[in-house]
Amino acid sequence: MSEFADSLARFEDLPLELSVELDRRTMRVREILNLKPGSVIKMNRSAGDNMNLLFHGVLVGFGEIVVIEDTIGVRITDIIRA
Repeated sequence: MSEFADSLARFEDLPLELSVELDRRTMRVREILNLKPGSVIKMNRSAGDNMNLLFHGVLVGFGEIVVIEDTIGVRITDIIRA
């Protein structure tokens, strides 16, 4: 292993928070106050569009929502390399 790989090995078990972001939207306070159960908020992305993958708020790639039995998952479609 290289020296760099050896130094990274110490962090392999460090937990990081993954977020999958569907979309973002700006709403007026009036619109937010009118939300109730059953309200639908229209987003700009279409079904099948890639979702953003973020680790601790940093965009690291993209993925698509998949159904696995009775739960959902994310299939990685692209990784951003620095």
